[in-house]
Amino acid sequence: MKKRLLALMLAGAMMFAAGCGGSSSGEEASSAPSSQDASSQEASSSGEAQTQGEGLFPAVPKEELKVGVIHITDPAEGSGYTYTHDLGIQGMQKNLGLSDDQIIRKINVADTDATQIETAMRECIEEGAQLIFATSWGYMDICEALAEEFPDVIFSHGTGYKSNGTNFNNYFGRIYQSRYLTGIAAGLKTKTNKIGYVAAQNQENAEVTGGCDAFAMGVASVNPDAQVYVKVTGSWFDPEGEKQAAEALIAEGCDVIGQHCDTANPALAAEEHGVWAVGYNSDMAEKAPKSVLTSTMWDWSVYYTAATQAVIDGTWTGENYFGDMKDGLVVMAPLTDLCEEGTQEKVDEAKEKILSGEWDVFTGPIEDNEGNVILAEGETLSDSDITGGIHWYYKNVVVK
Repeated sequence: MKKRLLALMLAGAMMFAAGCGGSSSGEEASSAPSSQDASSQEASSSGEAQTQGEGLFPAVPKEELKVGVIHITDPAEGSGYTYTHDLGIQGMQKNLGLSDDQIIRKINVADTDATQIETAMRECIEEGAQLIFATSWGYMDICEALAEEFPDVIFSHGTGYKSNGTNFNNYFGRIYQSRYLTGIAAGLKTKTNKIGYVAAQNQENAEVTGGCDAFAMGVASVNPDAQVYVKVTGSWFDPEGEKQAAEALIAEGCDVIGQHCDTANPALAAEEHGVWAVGYNSDMAEKAPKSVLTSTMWDWSVYYTAATQAVIDGTWTGENYFGDMKDGLVVMAPLTDLCEEGTQEKVDEAKEKILSGEWDVFTGPIEDNEGNVILAEGETLSDSDITGGIHWYYKNVVVK
């Protein structure tokens, strides 16, 4: 099974990550991993698998393992960020044969409330969790503090940039690869050449900004006349704000709405107003079948299975993880019948280039929307630049 085999890839795939799915200030979001982390990333990218029992912690018998999961909202929402993470936990549980009582879920844990976060994590520890997955950006500092207090518990933080190299790491992926592909679908669909993008955070957040840029590059690759209009909500999870932002973009004449925010409300607003949408996190065609062209998606079970298996095997290394389309962590939802003819061929062509390793999204020439040359032809951004250093918008992006 592919996802089980990934368990021994942690040493080769562990890299750094950027924030997502939780509240953050611009200052926090712009913090990049250190040069020491960059060196560690380069050393760990050789793909050499670690043999069983060579990790930092002793193996945990599978039947004795308990896994804590901290969620910012409720997976029962049926779409979006938390729902997708919980699908990943369910996939991990199935892949590894864990029982329901081995998974400790804490839901609706506000990532802006330090007391609430700490209480949830301490409850997981009291209930016997040896491994805790903290899925939102705002959980990062509490993970850091508790990792020091509880050196025998592993804290794995989704997104963010902090880690200690032992029992506190972060995980994320090259979601920009899928965003580029979904941008192709949007660029071919628009008739007004105005495409909206509901962004959770502003230009200071490298993850959100880089994702928007990748989407805009995908648009430009098939439609150089189209522009991407960005409207920022200032919150990862703001159902009403996300809907309002989408409606404002539609009022500007945008006939396709993309998003980097947690709920399906931008896609639902697009459906209500008779325009098109590109979803995020989960396949939002299930929520808005009359508007969604495709969705940028995660299969978090890829990482959750690998990380949990490493704890069971005693091969946990404490390194950070930055997965991609080739791993299966980053995916794109199937194109719907709403897409323009020829979209699949264009998407497949670009996807093949990414998977082959001959090209990636942040390869020059790249120019920002102020006329600055970001990359010359043939140059590429490093992972540390992508995760922590993109504070510029691509040349076809307009901020509203």
